[in-house]
Amino acid sequence: MTGSTKPPFNFGRRRFLQDVGLAGAAGLVGMPFGRAFAAEPEKPKEIIVRAWGGSWVDSLKKGVSDPFTKATGIAVRHDLTEDNEIQPKLWAAAAQKRVPPIHVNWDTTTNATKSALRGVTEDLSDLSNLAGVTELAKPVGLDGYPIVNTYGYVYVLAYRPGAFPDGAPKSWKDLLDPKFKGRIALYNDGIGFHFPAQVAGGGKLEDIPDNMQPAWDFIAKIKEQAPLLGEDPDFTAWFQKGEIDAACTISTNAREAKANGVDIAWTVPEEGAKYDTDGLWIPKGLPENELYWAKQYINFAITKEAQQVWLDGLGLPGVVPGVTPPADLVGDPSYPTTEADFGKLIRISSKVQVEHESEWFGKFKEIMQG
Repeated sequence: MTGSTKPPFNFGRRRFLQDVGLAGAAGLVGMPFGRAFAAEPEKPKEIIVRAWGGSWVDSLKKGVSDPFTKATGIAVRHDLTEDNEIQPKLWAAAAQKRVPPIHVNWDTTTNATKSALRGVTEDLSDLSNLAGVTELAKPVGLDGYPIVNTYGYVYVLAYRPGAFPDGAPKSWKDLLDPKFKGRIALYNDGIGFHFPAQVAGGGKLEDIPDNMQPAWDFIAKIKEQAPLLGEDPDFTAWFQKGEIDAACTISTNAREAKANGVDIAWTVPEEGAKYDTDGLWIPKGLPENELYWAKQYINFAITKEAQQVWLDGLGLPGVVPGVTPPADLVGDPSYPTTEADFGKLIRISSKVQVEHESEWFGKFKEIMQG
């Protein structure tokens, strides 16, 4: 998921979520964020949280919104306006010093970074539960906490086991084998692939963004393999029909495809795989009491109790230690939990990505169309 460009399977945006239970809601009693409610600012009747629809909002509702309402008495209304659609509305409200149309935005970190760099996000550094999160909650390349990252995901190398009889591919360079010509798939803008391509092409991650030539050279080699270019629904159909043997895709897509009966596995090759995040942020311009309660909503979202329920169905790791992973993902490289796990992944500053992604997407398409 990424700059809002990768809707897994195109089911709403993220239909792959399975329903999750409300287990753990009772853990709100005595939670740090709720200790002094009686003495806090006036409670609004509701707060509005922008969310993705379908099972995504169902999961957020069960894991965060409903328990928050139970603990505070404040109703939570979910605004299902798409993230790219609401972004200019929030920017316009800030520029015109109007009250924004929502209290909390659930957003991709890349999109949220655009808003942070524009100066329209509230600082969240005073949230008490930040003391208990991992460093992954902190947006890379930004001062303070204009965004709180809430979970991460990996662009893995998904593959058809029958095409790799000797086991999982060890390198992205394995895709250059002539037998895979016309049998691999990438996103049509190359998202998720630019950074491992930099390493596979002999370059260094520290050279991003100043010298991406190794990435473009490797992508040019991949181009000779006649890759299929598309989006998540295309990948799913191609795997189901046996038309591709490998693809660079979000880990949750591969997991859901497997759950739906597709013969598929996934791995993180030796060059690494891109790690991305989504997060929560608050637009500037809210009345003081509403800002306070919006912050408490995010503060609760980064508790173990909330993350366990909210993220269980996504099959994605949160930012709070101690969350139990789904049984099928214990030890899986796409569900990083240890320093060693993260050492295999590639995390580039959101600020750098925001500033250069259009250029990278354009270069990738230029190569593929050449």
